[in-house]
Amino acid sequence: MDSNNEDYVWSVVVIGGGPAGMMAAATAARQGVEVLLLEKNLNLGKKLLITGGGRCNVTNNKPVVRDMIASYKEDGKFLFSTFMQHGVKETIDWFAERGVDFKEENEGRLFPGTEKAETINDALVSELIKTKVTVETGQSVEGIEFDGSKKQFQIRLASGRKIVAKACIVATGGKARPETGSTGEGFLWLESLGHTVLSSSSALVPLAIKNHWVKTLSGVTLPSVKLTVFVDGVKVLVKKGKLLFTHFGITGPTVLNMSKQVGDFLLEGETVIRLDLFPEKDAGELKKYLNQLFSSESNKKLKNVLMHDLPLSLVEVILSELNIDGETPCHSVLKHDKISLLNYLKAVPLEVKGLLGADKAIVSNGGVDLTEIDFKTMESKKVDGLFLVGDVLNINRPSGGYSLQLCWSTGSVAGLHASNKI
Repeated sequence: MDSNNEDYVWSVVVIGGGPAGMMAAATAARQGVEVLLLEKNLNLGKKLLITGGGRCNVTNNKPVVRDMIASYKEDGKFLFSTFMQHGVKETIDWFAERGVDFKEENEGRLFPGTEKAETINDALVSELIKTKVTVETGQSVEGIEFDGSKKQFQIRLASGRKIVAKACIVATGGKARPETGSTGEGFLWLESLGHTVLSSSSALVPLAIKNHWVKTLSGVTLPSVKLTVFVDGVKVLVKKGKLLFTHFGITGPTVLNMSKQVGDFLLEGETVIRLDLFPEKDAGELKKYLNQLFSSESNKKLKNVLMHDLPLSLVEVILSELNIDGETPCHSVLKHDKISLLNYLKAVPLEVKGLLGADKAIVSNGGVDLTEIDFKTMESKKVDGLFLVGDVLNINRPSGGYSLQLCWSTGSVAGLHASNKI
């Protein structure tokens, strides 16, 4: 029968060609059912290819399920049965069987050995070909209807075509990075089918900083700093980790993970982040260290000596802000300048302007109420045969591979159980 005919009934239709959608489609097809994957972009994996700065943080190396789900905090209680079926170990094994090896970086982050997101995308696309999933790109869905008497879904495309399916998996993502196709229309369809969709906002986003000098440091990375957040002069949060300067402000795993809290602080008052550039040393230890350094390098220029520990561009900013001449030999640096320098290195002030918008977000929070999903199967409790995966779910997840692992786990489980509905 011609599968383009409106009367043709697909076993499973997956809407969304991101990581969760591709995993769901390939898993369902491996069970021997006919699967159609609809993607509105002209190519699959558009968002996947930009994750991790194009390197793709596939997962986090926490193979013990209870350890992994604890990272999702209170939402983790929903994920136990899902991750027991397909967790971190299963993800690593799945990609390894397809020729992908991994390298581990700080805090357990796992990247493909090639350090290229294309490696992961290619493995998924190859699996779709191997399992004979029918893929249609450039297909924009306008709505989903469910016929309870026939237990069938009718999926309306912008072209006017209608597709009928016995099971439907929605993998359209949230609202983060809308240029990749994640524009949130899936939430409208799910609401029309009776689901509760909680408000969506950007969850993991860079911070915009007011200080004019920040843009001159664009691209500079500090591997370990302590960030202390003050609201109207009162300390409210302390975090430690890696930081990256951009032309508009700061980003990096630590910044992304604290961005939601910082957004809330901005509503309360003036928010300032103070950077401790030497978090492993207290003020007394840093004073002793600098005195020893200046003594041993007494004839060298101050800016060159500070480069032992800090990038030149940052050194130049610090000296400029303190109005200290970096050309001064260390033996001639004035006492009050040494004191100012010491204090500044332990508390570089960054005035927070705001959070970047959804176009810069890594993920968005909000989504379908988790109590409306059976996490043993990823099937809707509202509509028989409807499965929801990935970022359409209202699950807060930190940066570090947790968002993609959610895609692999929910996609795999949904694909397996959707095929069982046939």
